[in-house]
Amino acid sequence: MTLATPPIALKRPSTVSYHGQTVTDDYAWLRDPGYPEVADPVILGHLAAENTWFEARMAPQKGLVDTLFKEMRGRIKEADRSVPQKDGDYLYWIEFAEGAEYKTWWRRPVAGGADQLILDETALAEGKDYFRLGAFSVSTDGKLLAYAVDDNGSERFTARIKDLATGEHLPDEIPGTLSALTWVAGDKGVVYSLANANWRTDNARLHWLGQPVSDDVELYHEDDEGFRVGAGISADEQWIVIGSSDHETSEVRLVPAADPLSPPVLVKARVAGVEYDVDVAGETLFVHANDSHENFRIATAPLASPGNWTTLIEGTDDSYLTGFELFRDFWVAESRVRGLDRIEVRYYGDPERVEAIAFPEASYDAGLGDNPEFATQVLRLSYESMVSPATVYDYHVAERRLEVLKVQEIPSGYDASLYATERVEIAARDGTAIPVSVLYRKDRKSPGPLHLYGYGAYGIAIPPGFSTTRLSLVDRGFAYAIAHIRGGDDLGRAWYKGGKLAQRTNTFTDFVDAAHGLIDRGLTQAGRISISGGSAGGELMGAVINSDPALWGAVVAHVPFVDVLATMLDPSLPLTPGEWPEWGNPILDAAAFATIRGYSPYDNVTAQGYPPLLVTAGLNDPRVTYWEPAKWVARLREMKTDDNELLLKTNMGAGHGGKSGRFESLQETAEEFAFILWQLGLAG
Repeated sequence: MTLATPPIALKRPSTVSYHGQTVTDDYAWLRDPGYPEVADPVILGHLAAENTWFEARMAPQKGLVDTLFKEMRGRIKEADRSVPQKDGDYLYWIEFAEGAEYKTWWRRPVAGGADQLILDETALAEGKDYFRLGAFSVSTDGKLLAYAVDDNGSERFTARIKDLATGEHLPDEIPGTLSALTWVAGDKGVVYSLANANWRTDNARLHWLGQPVSDDVELYHEDDEGFRVGAGISADEQWIVIGSSDHETSEVRLVPAADPLSPPVLVKARVAGVEYDVDVAGETLFVHANDSHENFRIATAPLASPGNWTTLIEGTDDSYLTGFELFRDFWVAESRVRGLDRIEVRYYGDPERVEAIAFPEASYDAGLGDNPEFATQVLRLSYESMVSPATVYDYHVAERRLEVLKVQEIPSGYDASLYATERVEIAARDGTAIPVSVLYRKDRKSPGPLHLYGYGAYGIAIPPGFSTTRLSLVDRGFAYAIAHIRGGDDLGRAWYKGGKLAQRTNTFTDFVDAAHGLIDRGLTQAGRISISGGSAGGELMGAVINSDPALWGAVVAHVPFVDVLATMLDPSLPLTPGEWPEWGNPILDAAAFATIRGYSPYDNVTAQGYPPLLVTAGLNDPRVTYWEPAKWVARLREMKTDDNELLLKTNMGAGHGGKSGRFESLQETAEEFAFILWQLGLAG
């Protein structure tokens, strides 16, 4: 089927009223009443028509998509393997075979012996449109593997147990998990969490190997519908750590790993607005908490009195303590100072001894890698920058020495000396300095095209890291910029708070002001800026095309959270109650209702010109439901006064992350970049 004109959705008005205000929605019918099953033929027909329109409009760009895909694939070392890491009696690593979409997992005895294939994702994914490996956990004795798989994008994973000696699976099979898989009780049991009917993990459960799943024991149940539960093992592997939290409050319980049916020990009762997490080394509990300073402190407590916290590192305005890890002979504190990652080795018996790890560049993204052994003298680290490919280091603690183990290879070639990066500060309209990281070729001519990326939500920082795909824009004369806007925690907890709830619109104005600042610096011009963001970053895209449509030459919104008001008014949706601390509860709070209604992209589409827009969605997406982007595009088609492209592509067998294979997902990036180049007149 081909279409001569874009699909026009039917209008079926429905209304809701809150706080004396009535909201009319002509496209609410696009939500299938049977969701998460989507079977309504009219809805499926409309989504299929949009996909057909997408394919028809993008068809002339197929050559460009293929060229971009070939470039991007050429920068990937197809036959690749990770650096082996020791865990107990084995060295573990992953491999990609030439042309493979998915990984294989391997190990080899430290004492010597043959390589052993322990899990083959390619075989598991065979014949499936979608595949994603979730939890992966080898038992303490190395004999069993617990892993979980999602094969439709719904993020409901089925857990299995594999005997690594025989390669056979045990009869145990646990459907519907959404969690880690934690071995306990001498590897006789596994702790996990189920996603309930509303895709909320309100439980921690114990499965005894060989017993029916129906007999599994609920170790903890969370009654607050806004909280989520997760479990893990302490650094010394003596305690199950069960945490329950929403976006601003948390609570932790401890259970002996050797006796998981013991009553849980509450560390400290929840207090609204206080977040904390813990770990254990011997008889000492370590606590990372924001009870005394919004940028967190690190404290300790005796296990016998876990709520009696004594400060070890004070919280400060200048240093944002992001976490810690414990080892037998030392521990590591991670922080961010003026937006820059800092890793410090510290010592239990000497709190004044602090050894910061030095890195070679002024702006970078660094952190602890996989360090599974408690008794280690070497730390595995990851490192990259806007111009430096991903690097794996071992840090030898006693020598304070970094050893390069692997640098990301780019088979088609990469010369870092051709590129420059800088971090600029741009004044927002309220005077706040917004950091922006910029990458460009040294031979780039300004002003030229520029791609601006942003997210700005949930306290998630966007680091100045490396990407091979973005080179396909940069090598065509683009500057590539990341706006570290409020709503993320790039500059600390206050930065996050400055872009949520009643201050949410700071995120949007920061992004717009960053664009103006880049124009003022001569890097680009209005209408020559392409922008992209996904999920909450897609909400950002929707807000800024409503407010400043003429700034943007092309816009890509991935699985965009654009129907904010309707979603926050519906507590039956999977994420809504847990999201109220982030956005506000418009059901109970008239001010929150007014704030959200004032910026929700769907609710603020008006009769004006809009820039060219590519929107993606996932039919099985449990985070941003498919109807949000579908409704948004329908309203844009109705209201906009221009003839610019408006395309919607819905992955009918995928979820929030899009296609699952490494090359399938690359194909979608190639489509995105082709759309951008096409709309900016650079496709030739």
